[in-house]
Amino acid sequence: MDIRRASGDEAVPLGQGRSEGDSWNDILNTSLKPVPAFLREDSYEYRGSEPLSTERYTSPDFFQQECAKMWPNVWQFAAREEEMPHPGDYVLYENVGRSYIVVRQDDGSIRAFHNVCLHRGRKLRDESGSADKFQCAFHGFTWNKDGSLAHIPCRWDFGHLTDEKMQLPEAKVAVWQGFIFVRENDEGPSIEEYLAPLPEHFQEWRNEECTTAIWVGKVVKANWKVTMEAFLEAWHSIVTHPQFLGFLGDANTHYGVYGDHVNRALTPSGVLSPHLMGTGKTEQWIADEFLRGNGRSVSENSLVVPEGMTARQALADMFRQEYSEASNRDLSHVSDGEVIDSLVYNVFPNFSPWGGFMPTICYRWRPWPDQDHTLMEVRILTRVPKGEPHPPCPPMHLLGEDETWSSYTDWGILGAVFDQDMENMPVVQQGLKCSKNKQIELGNYQEIRIRQFHQTLDKYLARF
Repeated sequence: MDIRRASGDEAVPLGQGRSEGDSWNDILNTSLKPVPAFLREDSYEYRGSEPLSTERYTSPDFFQQECAKMWPNVWQFAAREEEMPHPGDYVLYENVGRSYIVVRQDDGSIRAFHNVCLHRGRKLRDESGSADKFQCAFHGFTWNKDGSLAHIPCRWDFGHLTDEKMQLPEAKVAVWQGFIFVRENDEGPSIEEYLAPLPEHFQEWRNEECTTAIWVGKVVKANWKVTMEAFLEAWHSIVTHPQFLGFLGDANTHYGVYGDHVNRALTPSGVLSPHLMGTGKTEQWIADEFLRGNGRSVSENSLVVPEGMTARQALADMFRQEYSEASNRDLSHVSDGEVIDSLVYNVFPNFSPWGGFMPTICYRWRPWPDQDHTLMEVRILTRVPKGEPHPPCPPMHLLGEDETWSSYTDWGILGAVFDQDMENMPVVQQGLKCSKNKQIELGNYQEIRIRQFHQTLDKYLARF
């Protein structure tokens, strides 16, 4: 079906800029290096235009359905390998009433056990750490790190309990490019099937070569889907992030969906937003805006756009060299978009890794603890220089209720961007609760990722 986006009174073909801007593929054609074919492919499909009910975000009953029918049956991003490099290292992963000990075994493999003592139900661990055995702090029941029973105090009183019966219940585990996933239920697709086409698209980006450099979290007063959906489209930039319009092709974003579990938004950078077309801005002005918008001093990091080149080309050249030196890898062959664009993928239900060769962002959203609150986590992944060991993973810096994202200063201006997003979230949640018609409307193209998400969620709720 040929669905077109409206731009004022005009009809603009899918994938094109909102007004006078070039299409995504037109922008890719300016790359000084060959562009991977998968960045050009059109995976958009029309999925209807029906409104969504606000109850999906506000109803405790709907939230309980998610907890019972969806979360146990999906792969959840639980940890990164750098969090647990040695045998006995473990990560406590918790979500919607479940608690798991994700632990490295002696052979290097990773297993995940339900974090509950099988005697009287106390959690075995309250935080991440390292241990060969897990002893309950209540009565001393003890398990080995492979989940087998190690010790029962006063064993004479528990003759009815066999070692087999006391094996810790286990969740499925999968590892992909340094990301560790758990799934409570056994049945379901493999991680490769679930993530497709990420294994193909990320093959050269090799996130296993990356490590967590920054990890920040904050509880947001909004439903986890409200919070997540703010990061499933780029066109809110015109009002929420106006500082981006000088160097970000927000309305040029190329959206696509893949089956049930994966979608993406590819937003070009180093170009003028279509909203500013016709304002007479020069390529040098765009480059300067990019540097300012990314927290660099234009005077100290001056970039002169050579005659005959665009700001995008000059910026990509600069970053190819910088990232090559920082990672001790030759990135001279990498396309412009892979070092400058926002290549944002999302994996159902709550995991969003960015692609490319620059320091990338990874999001995770978890209900915390109910339908009205979300723990949003942001990681910055940087590439470990070739030949050097992975550094230790920093613990998550959990911001307090009264702390802003920008109060964490180690990531420069990025915190101020999240503050802009988060100003909307609680007010959206409040608006959904007091809505008169109890409906929300979605764009057919720019919000296709949100529609795909809800259609997939409905499949899980109907299936289980």
